Amino acid sequence: MANVQSAEKRNRQRIKRRQRNLAHKTRMRSAEKKVRSALAAKNSGEAKSSLDEAIRMIARAAQRGVIKRETASRHISRLTLAVARLK
Repeated sequence: MANVQSAEKRNRQRIKRRQRNLAHKTRMRSAEKKVRSALAAKNSGEAKSSLDEAIRMIARAAQRGVIKRETASRHISRLTLAVARLK
C-alpha cells in the first residue's frame, strides 16, 4: 500500500487507466469476434460491415496505446484477408 501522497495518486491513476484500457480491449475483441462469427456463417455482407467496425476499434485501441501499432496492423491484416477469401 502506498504511503506517500504522490504514490497514492499514481495508484489511483493506474486503476483508472487499467479500467479504460480493458474497456477498449474488450470492445476491440468483441468487434473481431463479430467478424469471425460472420465468416464462420459464410455471411459476406455482414462480415464486410463488421470488418469496417472492427478496423475502427482496432485502430482506435492502437492510437490510444492499448495495443501496439504492429499488433493492430497484424489483426487488421488477418481479418481483411479472411473476409477477402470469403468472396
